[in-house]
Amino acid sequence: MINNHEIDYRIFGEEMQYVEVELDPNETAVAEPGAFMMMDDGIQMETLFGDGSQQQGGFMNKLFNAGKRMLVGENLFMTAFTNVGQNKKRISFASPYPGKIIPLDLLQLGGRVICQKDAFLCAAKGVSIGIEFQKKLGTGLFGGEGFIMEKLEGDGLAFLHAGGHVQERVLQAGELLKIDTGCIVGFTAGVDYDIQFVGGIKNTLFGGEGLFFATLRGPGKVWIQSLPISRLAGRILAYGTYQRKEEGSVLGGLGNMLDGDGWK
Repeated sequence: MINNHEIDYRIFGEEMQYVEVELDPNETAVAEPGAFMMMDDGIQMETLFGDGSQQQGGFMNKLFNAGKRMLVGENLFMTAFTNVGQNKKRISFASPYPGKIIPLDLLQLGGRVICQKDAFLCAAKGVSIGIEFQKKLGTGLFGGEGFIMEKLEGDGLAFLHAGGHVQERVLQAGELLKIDTGCIVGFTAGVDYDIQFVGGIKNTLFGGEGLFFATLRGPGKVWIQSLPISRLAGRILAYGTYQRKEEGSVLGGLGNMLDGDGWK
């Protein structure tokens, strides 16, 4: 078994953040392909099957663990960055869209956090990144963001990224929070996650928020994002699909002219 590497870090920026990780000699961090930003000389890159937490196992075991990551829409491979020098080295990983980076000390969080399948950014080597099946029927059929979520296990540091503003909330035992499925970044293992139907004909036909929302019941800690990337992408797609003059703005064509569209 590989022990989790202890790493120090600093987070820079406001809306577009990146995390700088400090590696002691022989320490390793693992990250999603594409998360890398910059690093000091003396850090060696290596491509791994899965998350690197099962590198002592056989090939089929590695392939199985890597294949689990495919189920949550993540890459089959991850990249390991190891300090092969004699002194401390620094490496940085960047968030892929505007929002915040969330540091998680798994040792302080019960050793397990469940998160959205696209939220993982990087972690200390030894943290296991796998899949979490939601066993309830309602969750599986109507979960919006997917039946399968991601789980981070171990006692090291891991980093998630989220869109917009991030709110950390502690739920007491039995306390219930109703939330849009896409606004959930992650939660600790003690939190019960399910999907609830929004009843009533008015809600069904004119609610605009969909027929279902998620329920999170304590005890545990929850991280919430104000701008899921799926919501942002949907708005951008809708904005580019329709003509500006059909937006229904009070200003209409005059508004388009004032913001520059009328002078083309």
